[in-house]
Amino acid sequence: MNFFKKLQDSLKKTSEKFTKGIDEIFNKSKPQVEILQDIEDILIQADVGIGFVEEFRKNIANKKYSKEELTKENFFHAIAKEIDTFRAAAIDQLELWCKKINVEIIKSDIGSDPASVAFKSFEYAKQNNADYCVIDTAGRLQNKKNLMEEFSKIIRVLKKIDADAPHETILVLDATTGQNAINQIEEFKKITPISGIIMTKLDGTAKGGILVAIAKQFQIPIYAIGVGEKEEDLDNFIAKDFVQAFIKN
Repeated sequence: MNFFKKLQDSLKKTSEKFTKGIDEIFNKSKPQVEILQDIEDILIQADVGIGFVEEFRKNIANKKYSKEELTKENFFHAIAKEIDTFRAAAIDQLELWCKKINVEIIKSDIGSDPASVAFKSFEYAKQNNADYCVIDTAGRLQNKKNLMEEFSKIIRVLKKIDADAPHETILVLDATTGQNAINQIEEFKKITPISGIIMTKLDGTAKGGILVAIAKQFQIPIYAIGVGEKEEDLDNFIAKDFVQAFIKN
């Protein structure tokens, strides 16, 4: 199956079932134990993995939310926090990919200052005449002040080595966030110019049209789009193909 066909198929899918399920959980008056069980069921249906679900449910239960505090908003905040917790796995994934494509990786221990890792990586690249130095800043939620302050610090330390750095800043956006992607771009642009966009998770959302809004409002190039988890599911963005797939669906 070529990428265009994957794109057509992916844009038909939607996160409606998940969001509808969450709405139904919190729109009904239920005992807390039933709410937690329903949350567990929804997460399992979303294929996030039994291990994650069990740990997440335990952490929610341990926080001992009152009936008034156990809300939909708190649920989404809590699940986002748990996925930051899983950042270590992202480092492991990066190591595997670096080995696969035969490139070096610079890393530090979990919990290290991100700016110091970035500085060390860029300094190493300059000293060894590397063709490229790609710095993954990991998940940066624009509404989390501490994470954005870390991002600002990364930009500042890179400029100590090269005043023109970063030479490109590519923002990777999650299509499932919909219009929230606009806010993300606006906040990141306050720190550094954005040279390109990569949009992922077009296979699990009905909000793929956010690409149209981004292109219209910001005139930032869309470099690539992702429609799955496999290597071949990320490809160059071709506007003609996207429009044709979007309209046909």
